[in-house]
Amino acid sequence: MGFRDRVHRIKWLGLAAAFLVVAGGGWALRQNHLFLDVDEEPESAEPEAPAKEFEYVFTRLAYSSPNYSFGGNRNSWNTDYPKADRQFMQGVLRYTRIHSRRQEQVLRPLDPELSDYPFRYAVEVGYMQLSDEEAARLREYLLRGGFLVVDDFHGTAEWGNFERQMKKVFPDREIRDVPLSDPIFHCFFDIEELFQVPGLQYYVTGRTYEKDGYTARYAGIYDDNERIMVMINFNSDLGDAWEWAELPQYAVRYTTQAYRLGVNYIVYSLTH
Repeated sequence: MGFRDRVHRIKWLGLAAAFLVVAGGGWALRQNHLFLDVDEEPESAEPEAPAKEFEYVFTRLAYSSPNYSFGGNRNSWNTDYPKADRQFMQGVLRYTRIHSRRQEQVLRPLDPELSDYPFRYAVEVGYMQLSDEEAARLREYLLRGGFLVVDDFHGTAEWGNFERQMKKVFPDREIRDVPLSDPIFHCFFDIEELFQVPGLQYYVTGRTYEKDGYTARYAGIYDDNERIMVMINFNSDLGDAWEWAELPQYAVRYTTQAYRLGVNYIVYSLTH
């Protein structure tokens, strides 16, 4: 069965109509914002070798989000999926010599394969709900060398939920701001400035922030050896910058920052 046949629902991005008005017909959003059921993974455009044959595989974390609903989608974990993942991997392959698979992998915290992948990406974690068993499994994964990047969550309420879920994972560890001098910002690209990367909505609203998330925060949870286990991109949306990188209307400043940060996170996960 082909990829399009397996998609249960294909919808325009929620603000597509507004974008078309603002653009005055100069450009149009394509119908590629896909909502897939939680157990469904898209097929690659071209068959690829098994994940174990690659040095790196982009792995997205699937989780429960009972309080989330957007355009009929009840699974916040698949926001921007799979386009953001695949466009980001094009950048990884272009910028680095990492032997990477083009197709992403989707795993839940209790999947047996969790420990096979050193890198995990999760979005919209302001709606994430972890069971005690899932939290314990993530704690084990991270303490044994795993790395989690969280992205695209905004404002006081979403931060509060994320913080509560992380307390299930690490009751005794604090979330700390990551200074610009940290190796994670210099392990491949030298990141000289940290700033807010907005979602595509800012072309309609004129704001780089969402909700009351006025200021970007780059924070982390460290292990006992000062290795970052959880990298937190709060009040920023790297996923949108990857997903819409081909649009001239999405400023190069934002897409460049998102790709540079993402590549550094991968290199850090493979070397620390």
